[in-house]
Amino acid sequence: MKKYLTWSLIFCFILFTGTLVIAMPQGEKKQDNIMVSIATDIGGLGDKSFNDGCYAGLEKAKDELGMEIKVVESKQMTDYVPNLSGLAEDGSKLVFAVGFLMADAILESAQHYPESYFAGIDIWIDPASAPKNVLGINYKEHESGYLAGIVAGLLTKEYVTISPKLNNNNVLGMVLGMDIPPVERYQAGFYAGVMSVNPDCTVISIVTGVFDDQAKGKEATFVLAEQGADIVFQIAGLTGLGVINGAKEKGIFAIGVDVDQNYIAPETVITSAEKGVTESTFLVIKSVKEGSFKGGQNLVFGLNEDSTGISPYHGFDSVIPQKVKDKVNQAISDIKSGKIVVPSTRVEAGYNQ
Repeated sequence: MKKYLTWSLIFCFILFTGTLVIAMPQGEKKQDNIMVSIATDIGGLGDKSFNDGCYAGLEKAKDELGMEIKVVESKQMTDYVPNLSGLAEDGSKLVFAVGFLMADAILESAQHYPESYFAGIDIWIDPASAPKNVLGINYKEHESGYLAGIVAGLLTKEYVTISPKLNNNNVLGMVLGMDIPPVERYQAGFYAGVMSVNPDCTVISIVTGVFDDQAKGKEATFVLAEQGADIVFQIAGLTGLGVINGAKEKGIFAIGVDVDQNYIAPETVITSAEKGVTESTFLVIKSVKEGSFKGGQNLVFGLNEDSTGISPYHGFDSVIPQKVKDKVNQAISDIKSGKIVVPSTRVEAGYNQ
């Protein structure tokens, strides 16, 4: 009777579809159209920083790998779990959580949707306890910060005559969003880079406490300018756009973060401390496409993975002294070889502010 029923069902399927399909076990079914998605942090798209950088990775995957893509913007922290879970519920095979503050949310969502993969930008997971469908993606931001610090430290000390935006105060500034590990790594590296070439420099940091308030970024920049800073490094997401605009208004220089931000204010942003969010996002998506995605671990991208560094000098290329460029290139070689180990915390860097 069971054999008769089985063959009857197959016959009916052939009759209505004209096709005989051999069913495969759950989880092995080939997916022709794979959806990948991101839930942004509260900075959202348009931050011209790591949210946009991650989304650019999805767009690249759409163009080069034929992936379907989707994005949901978080307006507040309570949106994180619903947004991540909702994307998995909608059929996303891979869901990106963008930002350190989404660490708890990604773990919670991954537990409830084991058939989807989750990847956290700037999120470190514990391989011993995290769900095996979660991947942490992290960066050696301190390496990028170090190179930017060399540029700023030399310009504000030895080359103030190259631009009226520089002064003789020997003061540099940093504007932080929230004081979280990725931001601290940038901060520690920048300070160490400055000290390596200009140990007498005063480096002032202001923590705004937010990643999505441009007004606070501008206000902090005005304060730093009044205290003598002629170059300000922004590590503040969307808040950092206010830093760049504030530097432009005050007639001083800015250093961008995460992605090349020169285009925001070409006469103000001399370089940017980058991390390869776009490329690392694309590589993780590609691993899903190829069936090689492996969760339960952390990937760390740095100079040796060609994923951190500083942006081109663009319009300042003919102005930046060759000695500065040489010093940066030497530092890159020394970091890659292990001769220089860049500190990743304020304690390691000796930055006591």
